[in-house]
Amino acid sequence: MAKLETKLTGNFHIILSRITSAVMSGSVTATLEDSSDFGQEGCRCAVRVFERYSSLGGNRVSLNITLFERGDELFLSAISSGGSQGMFIKMNTFGESSFLDTIRETVREFL
Repeated sequence: MAKLETKLTGNFHIILSRITSAVMSGSVTATLEDSSDFGQEGCRCAVRVFERYSSLGGNRVSLNITLFERGDELFLSAISSGGSQGMFIKMNTFGESSFLDTIRETVREFL
């Protein structure tokens, strides 16, 4: 598992769109598996679940994005998982880290 959490500044919809574009253009095998959007009383939350094939592990990895906005505060949580090998110990987590890396540059633009 790899995780990136941070506060952001900017427009909620633009950030979400840019992150989605970064994930989808980062791999020809990337897919948006599902999404959820919720808003109430000045808060918004968007959840996106992506998958892609990890050639190193020979399996698929997922990347879960949660973008939360309350007033002018934005918070991003991005967690990748899957793709590791081993029954009792996680080995070869390169695919998870690599998938998370597809959004790092985009996220830096909104720090």
